[in-house]
Amino acid sequence: MKPLIVLLLTFTISLFAIKLIKKEYHFALSARVAMSTMLVFTAIGHFIFTKGMSMMIPEYIPFRENFVYLTGIFEILLAIGLLIPGLKVISRWTLIIFFLLMLPANIYASINNVNYQKGTFDGNGLAYLWFRIPLQTLFIIWVYISTIRI
Repeated sequence: MKPLIVLLLTFTISLFAIKLIKKEYHFALSARVAMSTMLVFTAIGHFIFTKGMSMMIPEYIPFRENFVYLTGIFEILLAIGLLIPGLKVISRWTLIIFFLLMLPANIYASINNVNYQKGTFDGNGLAYLWFRIPLQTLFIIWVYISTIRI
């Protein structure tokens, strides 16, 4: 829920800030600024909640904590890429693939009741997916629409 709030709040603020500066609305730019901010916000979680996030990865995958750090860095790089005109298309496709690849980790975490913030097994369980899957879908659509030429 927090990433969605960050996304929508940042979109609204940047939309009006850009309107004040450039004297016109730039919806796609505001959407990219919002997605970039949300990605940095979630990337920070990779460094704060490393133990819990590593619990979202099956035990048979080695170096789980390193993988969590790596994906946090990856999110920050993609956030920057969305804001650089020459990199926004490659960032779009990379993010879409990234969001799709993160879905199995979210499913695994739900099945195992992982609470990534506490690093425990008392999370919301499968009910979490009723919110997370539509949210992932929104992120994918958001990234795609904000990076195409209209």
